[in-house]
Amino acid sequence: MVRLSVFPTLALAVACSLGSALALNPITIKGTNFFDSISKNQFFIKGVAYQPRTLSTGFSDPLSKPADCKRDFALMKGLGLNTIRVYQVDPSLNHDECMKTLESSGIYLLLDLAIPKYSIVRNNPEYDTDIWNNVRQTIDAFKGYSNTLGFFVGNEVTNDNKTTVASGYVKALLRDSKKYISSSAPRTIPVGYANNDDPDIRLQIQAYFNCGKDEERIDFFGINLYEWCGASATYLTSGYANRTKEIASYSIPVFLSEFGCNLVTPRTFPEVKSIFGPDMTNNWSGGIVYEWSQEDNNYGLVQIKPDDTVAPLPDYNNLKTALAPLQPKGVSMDSFTKQMPPSTCPAITSSWEPSATLPPTPSSSACDCMMSSLSCVASDQAVATTEGLGTLLNTICGMTSCDDISSNGKTGVYGKYSFCSPSQKLSYMYNTYYTNIGKKAAATCSFNGMAKLTAASKSSDQGCSTVKDPSSTGSKTGGLSAGATLKHDAATFSLLVLLMACVLGL
Repeated sequence: MVRLSVFPTLALAVACSLGSALALNPITIKGTNFFDSISKNQFFIKGVAYQPRTLSTGFSDPLSKPADCKRDFALMKGLGLNTIRVYQVDPSLNHDECMKTLESSGIYLLLDLAIPKYSIVRNNPEYDTDIWNNVRQTIDAFKGYSNTLGFFVGNEVTNDNKTTVASGYVKALLRDSKKYISSSAPRTIPVGYANNDDPDIRLQIQAYFNCGKDEERIDFFGINLYEWCGASATYLTSGYANRTKEIASYSIPVFLSEFGCNLVTPRTFPEVKSIFGPDMTNNWSGGIVYEWSQEDNNYGLVQIKPDDTVAPLPDYNNLKTALAPLQPKGVSMDSFTKQMPPSTCPAITSSWEPSATLPPTPSSSACDCMMSSLSCVASDQAVATTEGLGTLLNTICGMTSCDDISSNGKTGVYGKYSFCSPSQKLSYMYNTYYTNIGKKAAATCSFNGMAKLTAASKSSDQGCSTVKDPSSTGSKTGGLSAGATLKHDAATFSLLVLLMACVLGL
């Protein structure tokens, strides 16, 4: 690794900055606050949720469309925003241009790691290789950008007292995401969770994700809060004052991961005076208004027209007016000494049920090893019926025990292949039936064409369940990715980003 002398490097950086825009400094966390890692100024999130979507095309990655990014980010800059929250992306696409445009607009990214196709389902939670592989690919795609502020590991997964078991699966994903970032990213990138503020469980969720081992605790906490509706509400009557009291002793940064009630329209955003003023800045780190584009739910700041032009709506202008005079005054990182202890884990009750034993880290290598030992597997027809795999699994599990592929987040018991993909689980169960009940009679590996015989390359699956995926720094597909395999503190990383930007002419 090349070592750079500090003073010549700084001189080069200064010279470089004369000809190119400075990279945004990475944001870091100290205690309950966010800080600019270089200037040491406290950082308050002034953000907007950004996920334009159309029913005709379905899911669309907003950070893979350079023209749209240039159009929208310029308007966001005009609002004085410094952060966007994006809920889903396609990690296989290129995001360099949009992230560069975002950076030149002075805006950071908060990115949700899960997408509907690969996510923990609250009513029937599973944490498998498909979910974990997609999360790793998403981290890889965005960990190289200096303006990646952080990742959300979940959004409103547990949303009432009947779905609390799902939080244990989210916490396992949190544990693995933090470990993966620590081993593969060029700098520390915080990971947090966004809560829906259900009154029955808000305090339990707040405590749960900030308790236990360091590697299992979130780095920041978001609250999706829609309690302040219209100009007649106040800081005291809206519920905001009560929420502030509840986080007063929280040990990590807290912000509004969504806000902007639309029961009264057009919205005038009177709450921002409290969010970015003395009422809340001692305890909160800002907020993210919902949302950028006008959709069926009527929260938009702008209307995206069929010709791809944008028209600001009344909410845009009202938000601009409300934000304009607000410049929250924070503290310097060097002088900030406030430290709070982590939370105490909530007691297990009938309304809070996740086991203290978390699901294991999914391993594709373990599942591949198991698959190589099977003689009867799911057919191509079965695998192609993705949405029907659950029905097929329910059928076979009614014929023989499925303990090896099952997980129970309430009891903390997880089968040795509970983290494999649905099609791999189905293959394992077909083989189990074929071997133990069918006595390897060819006719017992049919299941109406859903199973087929194959040649096993291993005599058994002994030892497979403990095989771990090889350590890897992952691939880097976005931004200044060449630094992915180097570890630096925030200041050094920011400097290297600047130098690389100069060299590449970014």
